[in-house]
Amino acid sequence: MTITITAFANSPDQGRGLARDMRVRWALEEVGQPYEVRLVPWEKFKEEAHLARNPFGQIPTYEEGDLTLFESGAIVFHIAERFPGVLPSDANARARAIMWMFAALSTVEPPIVDADIVEYAERGKSWQGERRAMVNERIRVRLSELSARLGDDWLDGDFSAADILMVHVLRRLEGSGMLEDYPNLSAYIARAEARPAYQRAFAAQLAVWEAAT
Repeated sequence: MTITITAFANSPDQGRGLARDMRVRWALEEVGQPYEVRLVPWEKFKEEAHLARNPFGQIPTYEEGDLTLFESGAIVFHIAERFPGVLPSDANARARAIMWMFAALSTVEPPIVDADIVEYAERGKSWQGERRAMVNERIRVRLSELSARLGDDWLDGDFSAADILMVHVLRRLEGSGMLEDYPNLSAYIARAEARPAYQRAFAAQLAVWEAAT
């Protein structure tokens, strides 16, 4: 059965691999599964056809046969369970990998997303500067905690779906200056970006942006 994912027809990340379809592309590349992409223009996000796939009108979505999924974390988890390659076979190691998947999305990502909200949605507010400082401090606390836990390789033993999600979350901070304070986190991201599967996924997303512009 053909796997089809949805992505931005004209992504706001301008081809930098930050949109959340990148997580799904990367996971599919890691497990060696071909896929097709349905590109959704901005004006189509709230139309019935797309809302049938994602009631919140977002990307990515995943379709395979009669299965339709939304939420990038759930999709990556499904791919990891459906195809071998990005979850350990040992039960305890598998449980820890799933734990780290939740940590990436529930613990590390929220303050990073808040920083984007402060920067773009709350621009010009009288309290923006104060709120930005508070959010940035929350991010630094999480980065310090993650840096202290991370070794010189992956989150827990071999590379897994947890690393896909964690690295993609951390990449949203590129250009902020924060990652430079944590050399092991920067090296962690660089190791992931050097993986052939990551490079194929990044090139595929970038090609969409280049074609649109």
